[in-house]
Amino acid sequence: MNQSETTHTHVLTSVDVVVFTLVEGVLSVVLAQRARAPFAGVWALPGGYIHADEDADAQASAARVLRTKAGIENAYLEQLATFTGPARDPRGWSVAIAYCGLIPQERLPAPRAGLKIVPVNAPGQLPFDHGLILQAALARVRSKSQYSSLPVHFFAETFTLPQLQQVYEGILGEPLNKVSFRRKMDELGMLEPVPGEMLAGGAHRPAQLHRVRPAFRQQLALSVRGL
Repeated sequence: MNQSETTHTHVLTSVDVVVFTLVEGVLSVVLAQRARAPFAGVWALPGGYIHADEDADAQASAARVLRTKAGIENAYLEQLATFTGPARDPRGWSVAIAYCGLIPQERLPAPRAGLKIVPVNAPGQLPFDHGLILQAALARVRSKSQYSSLPVHFFAETFTLPQLQQVYEGILGEPLNKVSFRRKMDELGMLEPVPGEMLAGGAHRPAQLHRVRPAFRQQLALSVRGL
């Protein structure tokens, strides 16, 4: 071997996905039980190696991991951050490209072995650096929810403004002023009432149903990968 030649350690490359949903107004995260070592049997974020022969990019890897390991399809996904180093995985130096996902509860798969949904404030002891990844994803979602329409991804189609406010409150973990909230929605300008569609029930008068305006709908659809 020439002096100029060096031996490089193989780097493990994977994706990890933090999928948030709302369960009875509580922001929750999807965990999958690991089938193999290291940490076999331990609950963790859904993750897996990138398949260079079939994944078009890292986001396609994340969508595949969700589909095969959690039965989740058509979740909103956005890249969160890259986590690297020799200490995060006992198998060696690794790179994990982390994604943050949002999905309505009604689009989650039926309850199944090896999959559970827990409140974000009680995930238990997570392996690798999944605790750090979860906290980074939580900070991202809470930050973006203060100035963007990100929480609409917790709804499948239509929703009332009170329902949407409850979602924002569930994410931010604090109550919001009704007048200020509706002013913010008007400023964003991406919602429209569904003509003639009201949600009835309870002691209150029927509430107007809203949806994302067509001009914004395609942009949201393009954000959803995994088809």
